[in-house]
Amino acid sequence: MIDKVYCADVTPEMEGKKVKLAGWVYRKREVGKKVFIVLRDSSGIVQVVFSKDLNEEAYREAKKVGIESSVIIEGTVKADSRAPTGAEVQGEKLQIIQNVDFFPITKDASDEFLLDVRHLHLRSPKVAAIMKVKSTLMQAAREWLLQDGWYEVFPPILVTGAVEGGATLFKLKYFDRYAYLSQSAQLYLEAAIFGLEKVWSLTPSFRAEKSRTRRHLTEFWHLELEAAWMDLWDIMKVEEELVSYMVQRTLELRKKEIELYRKDDIKTLKNAVPPFPRISYDEAIDILQSKGVNIEWGEDMGADEERVLTEEFESPFFVYGYPKHIKAFYMKEDPEDPRKVLAADMLAPEGYGEIIGGSQREDDYDKLVQRILEEGMDPKDYEWYLDLRKYGSVPHSGFGLGLERLVAWVLKLDHVRWATLFPRTPSRLYP
Repeated sequence: MIDKVYCADVTPEMEGKKVKLAGWVYRKREVGKKVFIVLRDSSGIVQVVFSKDLNEEAYREAKKVGIESSVIIEGTVKADSRAPTGAEVQGEKLQIIQNVDFFPITKDASDEFLLDVRHLHLRSPKVAAIMKVKSTLMQAAREWLLQDGWYEVFPPILVTGAVEGGATLFKLKYFDRYAYLSQSAQLYLEAAIFGLEKVWSLTPSFRAEKSRTRRHLTEFWHLELEAAWMDLWDIMKVEEELVSYMVQRTLELRKKEIELYRKDDIKTLKNAVPPFPRISYDEAIDILQSKGVNIEWGEDMGADEERVLTEEFESPFFVYGYPKHIKAFYMKEDPEDPRKVLAADMLAPEGYGEIIGGSQREDDYDKLVQRILEEGMDPKDYEWYLDLRKYGSVPHSGFGLGLERLVAWVLKLDHVRWATLFPRTPSRLYP
């Protein structure tokens, strides 16, 4: 019985061992009486050589196969420094599961074409590397959250009201009434803290924004935390410890995949160690104005302004103390300056900008009602949420992390659309 192994398991130390491999033909070339196949599976690649002199039947089968054909191969491992992984397999048997005559993706395919055939593009080892990094970042998040005593909860996706502004809601028919796709799980997480105190969730969030920047999707994965008895400064400490653990653990476990995109440019990732720098919104405006950016106090910072601001830092950093009128209704008014709220965003360096938005939540019933009215919303739509301020209200804080944005920074991707399996944007709903 020959042991089945993954491509990445084939090493020079296995010299002389017979192995079985199952995967897809990633590359193929013919030289003289030999066919060289680079086989791909979920673990990586390995070179397999079929020689006419060694096994003519296997050699003939190897000549037939096209790129992305699915195959099962048996052979003997041979150490060879010229092979892509330092070892290759001398092919002795090849079973073609399905032969592919023509695979539509070629090396000069455009980005738009790759998105059109995203279901096929996902096979690329470089795309697989992104998904492995994303998976490992969440593995690390779960490790840290478990160690720090947070409970995972599972909030609804169908909701009745806005969290981040009514203009960006996706509306849908729900039996004999209307509902919306969730923009954030935050309000439901706030309800959960009264029984569990420290909670988190990972859910898809939906924003009907027509933004066409490199950091916007209409559907993204949202890692959100909410905690009782924490103020803004407490939750910022949670944020930096969580993000640092996610990045450092992923560097440890996925260095090869990260270097595929960053090569040896990992300084800013290594710099993601608490405490992260903290600057006020006022200081941020001063920095931008000193760099010639046309922005005044009270204006929101968009992607362009954040990109300029990140040039001042070589690690993630916080901007805190934003003007009240540019932030959401649920953020707590700063008692020392009513023009501001106790909110902070975490920005990634290298031009990537905001990856986390967080705040202390308004825990005063009357002030929360007033903010809802100021935003032109109906308090009746938030009756259950307002109940939380009537029955044992406590200071509490939370934040939301855009997972694709974090992945984009970690891998230095040029757009968050590459950080998700099937990106959803204003112009793309297929496949």
